[in-house]
Amino acid sequence: MAKTSMVNREVKRLRTVRKYATRRADLKEKLRNPNLPVEERDELRRKFQSLPRDAGPSRMRSRCRLSGRSHGYYRKFGLGRNQLREAAMRGDCPGLVKASW
Repeated sequence: MAKTSMVNREVKRLRTVRKYATRRADLKEKLRNPNLPVEERDELRRKFQSLPRDAGPSRMRSRCRLSGRSHGYYRKFGLGRNQLREAAMRGDCPGLVKASW
């Protein structure tokens, strides 16, 4: 089980990303225009850089929904490897079978 502070930090980051998503996208779109005057480009860049650091989606860390574990995370299931194994043994993941040969 991950520390609750780490899980809460990720929840806070997710809220921040969602809050600033439209503002961030608008600024990025305006900055892509190559015909902007230098002064306007600098002003847009300042506004973009004044957004919170955690507003960028690349700062998000994917975590297991049950345990909060960040490593060994399977996107398809949204679970860490340990929880995925337990879920597969219980039969909670349709079509997922333990390998045997």
